[in-house]
Amino acid sequence: MKPTVKRSVLSILLAACAGMAAVASVATAAPSPVAKIQAMLAKPKLMCGRFDQSKQLAGMKKPLAANGRFCVVNGKGVLWRTLQPFPSTLRLTRDEIVNYQGDRVAMRLDAKTEPTVRMINSVLFSLLAGDLGQLETLFEVDGTAEASSWSVALKAREPALAKAIGSIKLEGGAFVKSIVMSEASGDRTTIVFSAIQSGEGAMTAEEAALF
Repeated sequence: MKPTVKRSVLSILLAACAGMAAVASVATAAPSPVAKIQAMLAKPKLMCGRFDQSKQLAGMKKPLAANGRFCVVNGKGVLWRTLQPFPSTLRLTRDEIVNYQGDRVAMRLDAKTEPTVRMINSVLFSLLAGDLGQLETLFEVDGTAEASSWSVALKAREPALAKAIGSIKLEGGAFVKSIVMSEASGDRTTIVFSAIQSGEGAMTAEEAALF
């Protein structure tokens, strides 16, 4: 898998966290905060919003910035549409990852033949389904909750996943507001979510057509 595609896919994985209460339910090591976090989180079947992403590469002074829209559809997959600096759309479903450049399919990876796709999709759909057994084997989790805000830290257990993702920190209230991913390489990605909508009307006709 190309490095740029892999980074985009990992961003999709993080976007999935933004929409699902399952991300909080993985933190079984701290049941009291987790129960509070889970009660605070919204549980929409469909959610869309804006993302602003900043990636600080090790050894570079100026971060790389991007923004766009994302949609999470429970049972179907995730759509990650980068609008700036260059338009690009990535769609993840259970069976494949598809990258669109305009109306053209620039890349298609099948989960049956690409091991990396299987790994990423396994984590993604475990989060969506709340598969605690799978998630507990992949992440060490720590969570804290206040009156109207919470934070969750995920640390990958598996060497391959730790090498690709490193550690993840999520903060939010009813929805995840920000995600910071610190990679083993020293790269650091920050994603801030805003203008989140759920339910009917959240997704545009163009986005719905991609599913």
